[in-house]
Amino acid sequence: MSQTPDSREHQREEWGSQIGFLLAAIGSAIGLGNIWRFPGVAYTNGGGAFMVPYIVALLTAGIPILLLDYALGHRYRGSAPTVFRRLSKKLEWLGWWQVGVCFVIMTYYAVIIAWSLRYVFYSFSTAWTSNPDGAAGFFFGDFIKIADTPTYSAQPVWNVFIPLLVIWGAVLVIIAKGVTAGVERANKIFLPILAVLFLALVVRALFLPGSLDGLNALWTPDFSILADPKVWMAAYAQIFFSLSVGFGIMLTYASYLKPRSNLVGTGIVAAFANSSFEVLAGFGVFATLGFMAHQQGVAVADLEGITGISLSFITFPTIIAEMPGGMIFGVMFFLSLTLAGLTSIISLVQVVAAGVAEKFDLTPVRAAMVVGIPAAVISLGIFATTSGLYALDVVDAYINQIGVVGSALVMCISVALVLRKLPILARHLNVVSEVGNSIGLWWRILVAGVVPVMLIIMLGQALITFINDGYDPSYAGGFEIVFGWGMLALTAVGTVVLTLAAWSKPIDDFTPESLEVEEN
Repeated sequence: MSQTPDSREHQREEWGSQIGFLLAAIGSAIGLGNIWRFPGVAYTNGGGAFMVPYIVALLTAGIPILLLDYALGHRYRGSAPTVFRRLSKKLEWLGWWQVGVCFVIMTYYAVIIAWSLRYVFYSFSTAWTSNPDGAAGFFFGDFIKIADTPTYSAQPVWNVFIPLLVIWGAVLVIIAKGVTAGVERANKIFLPILAVLFLALVVRALFLPGSLDGLNALWTPDFSILADPKVWMAAYAQIFFSLSVGFGIMLTYASYLKPRSNLVGTGIVAAFANSSFEVLAGFGVFATLGFMAHQQGVAVADLEGITGISLSFITFPTIIAEMPGGMIFGVMFFLSLTLAGLTSIISLVQVVAAGVAEKFDLTPVRAAMVVGIPAAVISLGIFATTSGLYALDVVDAYINQIGVVGSALVMCISVALVLRKLPILARHLNVVSEVGNSIGLWWRILVAGVVPVMLIIMLGQALITFINDGYDPSYAGGFEIVFGWGMLALTAVGTVVLTLAAWSKPIDDFTPESLEVEEN
């Protein structure tokens, strides 16, 4: 006999409010990549002209996949493994693959947050100025003490090890408190502080000498570059990775919403909030780079390290040491990175904890410990060592370009083309959302057609490159095999083991709420 909606909802945690869910969704999407990836990608792909393919990608792929995640999680009321098993028992493995992907990402993502936290305190004294080789020498030598060659070393780096312990402790406490008292409350605190801090940073950057040169370098459009397919692929990749879609996060978050929730309206707000933050980051980052170019008497185009780890931990510290009030700017910048990272890693851990909790019938506290302690051990043992940066670089490339993209591709094809669930999911989105917030046939066409094509191209390009040339020729083949393909293989093994494990409580006896009842 099926559970009634009332009894089922009574057993499952829920967000305290729609705004709590929205903040958590935005917090998950806004992460380190918004600050250090988008500005560089836009700059190298046509500047202001990049916004054309960027917006097209947002509308044709980002929002459609986000709404697919929302519909699946909300209609089938569970973690990723639960949802896909309820869709089809043959698909439970996809849910565990998504759990595995999130587990891998959170083990190294926590390390970057730990770097940011440590740099908050370094900023008080601009400690990197003590190294004769400047910020680069300080980061690679004094701070992470990087090994000379990319081979695994178990030697811990205490500058990273200790703040990493702090980060894991804070994250596990939040997850252990549950969805409302932990995840929702943390996002209600962290996200407003992040918004205020980062807005203040951008305003300060706009008044630096040379800031307009930086903004002109970023936003001056080169429309001729739109004829290059690589620019369009860069836009789709940026939107896809930025929104945290296709690998269980938004699906899990949506499963905690009340039965009557404005899914479509909330999804659109979350997507545009994320993109707005990226554009804001573009203004702040390139205004600051314009100041650096002004100080050095060079063009912005001649600067190096305008994206990724180099931007955050080498270029920005260099700028901070040269600008008036640099200490305050540094504290605010690295605190912003820390908060952006925390709101994202919380969502990653929640995906894994929710899946394990439902499979083995665990409380939030026990699930947090079962998931968090092994993750922290791996994080400390691999990424807080002198070879940690090398491992992080390889793992990040393989898990995102193959693991995440592959997950989203299989999800879209399975739901849209094999099980043909898009009509009922579209109806679900329209019925539970507010009047005026509805989707039409366009959503089904995009999810079943446009999105899979783009994902196939992205996955195909990554596989061809990794198989033929490897990720980076500077890495020895064995190192890349172990931390690239080996990590994917271990994720696959974990997927099989967890799929075959018995459920501690029945989840198959489930009937989604009647859409006809909802309309009355």
